[in-house]
Amino acid sequence: MEYNKVLTIAGSDSGGGAGIQADIKAISAMGCFAASAITAITVQNTLGVEAVHPVPIGILEGQIDAVLSDIGADAVKIGMLHSSEVVRAVAARLCAHGAKNIVLDPVMVSTSGHRLMEESAIDTLKAELIPLARVITPNIPEAEILADVKIERNGELPAVARLLSQRFGGVSVLLKAGHLTEEQLVDIFYNAESDTTIELPSVRIHTPNTHGTGCTLSSAFAAALAKELTLDDAARAAKEYINGAIISGARYTIGHGHGPVDHFFRN
Repeated sequence: MEYNKVLTIAGSDSGGGAGIQADIKAISAMGCFAASAITAITVQNTLGVEAVHPVPIGILEGQIDAVLSDIGADAVKIGMLHSSEVVRAVAARLCAHGAKNIVLDPVMVSTSGHRLMEESAIDTLKAELIPLARVITPNIPEAEILADVKIERNGELPAVARLLSQRFGGVSVLLKAGHLTEEQLVDIFYNAESDTTIELPSVRIHTPNTHGTGCTLSSAFAAALAKELTLDDAARAAKEYINGAIISGARYTIGHGHGPVDHFFRN
């Protein structure tokens, strides 16, 4: 037998709620084998990010090569990439190995407002990495930066998702509605491969435990693709998983700020 394998490329969260730690939990909970390449070490807890220490480029490249040359990956999830140099290195190594099913979470700012990506790196991300992805999973602030538009209502999301797809070479887009104010949240998934849009509705859960939701959702999406679900079914599975993790996680208290979701709520 063989595992369904997912490589996550992201930063480490010492608090365990986001980043590599959240990715590994989500990928495991979705029934896949998780391997990792760490881009940076953060000093972080539920209250915020205090410092970021980049991993040397050669070590990052070595991690990716070590995993893909031996274990392989049925899907790749990409999270925090803080500099242009890191973005270029990741793009180059994934191209070299012919990586497939790349799910990119364009992490730019943490939940606590800490900038996690240098300004110049955003341009490099747009030009060199997003076109390699099969799916991107921006939230509202990230979508506004990438599309250079202002988003104020849920009804605007389908057009923005399609715009992002067209701007970046036909990538599929899961646009998350959580930063809007409506009680009924409707995430939008634009499937560029079929030129169709589906709605992924849920009711807003009032909880401070939302740390790592973006990391968790994109990792679940990658895991679903690794298990050979269709794009639409993978989007639905990822949405169902993150919604259940938020609902269950709301029962717990961890730390004094934004706590994590319950990655293993199904166990």
